[in-house]
Amino acid sequence: MSKKHQKVLSAIFSDHLSSNIHWKEIESLLSHLGAEFREGPGSSLIAILNGAEFSIHRGHHNATMSKSSLHQLRKFLESVDIITKDIKNKSF
Repeated sequence: MSKKHQKVLSAIFSDHLSSNIHWKEIESLLSHLGAEFREGPGSSLIAILNGAEFSIHRGHHNATMSKSSLHQLRKFLESVDIITKDIKNKSF
């Protein structure tokens, strides 16, 4: 896993969610983890990972993800068993 992906994962699982994570970084991370993508309604992108789906809203005027979206992403990654205890504890 690249340092950039590690940095994004660390930010997603941080106690204090950043509001400066771009949806393109999330898309790159999910692709690295093996996700497949399809276009969703409007400006959304659907990531499919281990049979589960997660919708990423690609904002027209804001390239960053909201804190609530990042919280949902954290729950999604936990639910598909991609994120291990080591990553949650930031011991890459």
